[in-house]
Amino acid sequence: MARVDVSRYQTFSDITDRLDDIVTQVRDKDVSLERSLDLFDEAIALGSKAVSLVDATDFSPEEEARLVQEAEGAKKDAGEQGEKDADPDAAPDAPADGSDGQ
Repeated sequence: MARVDVSRYQTFSDITDRLDDIVTQVRDKDVSLERSLDLFDEAIALGSKAVSLVDATDFSPEEEARLVQEAEGAKKDAGEQGEKDADPDAAPDAPADGSDGQ
């Protein structure tokens, strides 16, 4: 397998646009298996490039604080939803048709 050159894709936007294009092409029933496999190899290379971009990203202290705050907020929201779902004292939802469920 030859190494796929993905050097022209320098941003997440570039990578995701190309991945969207690859998905469209692979879904085309007229694309050969060989071409689909080549596209798959390119998608893997693009994914590796995206991981490299993430690893190389340097956030400012303000950006890091905002990301941490957003992550904590998302965890809190998920925890509250989980508590609501797990609450044994909560009244069951009424059937949508207005009947008593029987």
